[in-house]
Amino acid sequence: MDLELKDKVALVTAASRGLGYATAQALAREGARVAICARKEDALREATQRLLVETHADVLPVIADVTKQADVERLVKTTREHFGSIDMLFINAGGPRPGNFSNLRPADWESATQLTIQSVVWLAYAVVPIMREKGGGSILANTSVTVRMPLDGLTLSNSLRLAVVGMVKSLSVELGADNIRINAIAPGWTRTERVDEILRARAEHNVSTLEEEAAKITTDVPLRRMASSEEFGRIAAFLLSPIASYITGITLVVDGGMSKALM
Repeated sequence: MDLELKDKVALVTAASRGLGYATAQALAREGARVAICARKEDALREATQRLLVETHADVLPVIADVTKQADVERLVKTTREHFGSIDMLFINAGGPRPGNFSNLRPADWESATQLTIQSVVWLAYAVVPIMREKGGGSILANTSVTVRMPLDGLTLSNSLRLAVVGMVKSLSVELGADNIRINAIAPGWTRTERVDEILRARAEHNVSTLEEEAAKITTDVPLRRMASSEEFGRIAAFLLSPIASYITGITLVVDGGMSKALM
């Protein structure tokens, strides 16, 4: 299927690895021009080179930390100046620290709020005026299956990602008349560096190994496996694309059937 992304401009945050990179890769393969950001220059340079080799797309790397408002504003300004506009925004950031309430501190909640919620707010304020001016656009916020079912040891994610879903739904109503679509995507277990971090934390807590913890996970997934990052990227690209032109305000769970929630 042609996603009608030829020469469209996408901004993908936290895209040097994991689900951000997979989404940038999928968009670029469909012909989009892609701006990507990351905090670390070396990782960003490496990701950019990989994208160029794999997709031959027009890729703009920008060093930026989405937990800092000034960085977000500079990122959006740089992207607009380079490409002329922004058609799609994939809001992504590293997951908040794993842990139970008893091993977390108020400072952990503060940093997680900056990462998980405030970054979405700043990106939306920076990009929405550009999309309004051009007559529309598409925003997709990356969340987690924890918005449908809490997971052990992920208290911060269980708590804070629900605020992102609430914002997505609210903005979908407010921005619909501007032809701006906004959705959320909620991945389940997808084998990325972030998931390996969670598995290591569980292994330490349970005095087991990383692969033993990975095996436990797949027993709760009807498809009996984790997703690949490429599978996630293709779905994210679809939701951002003009092909999904009548989809807004949803949270699409991509979890292999793990969540038993009906809605």
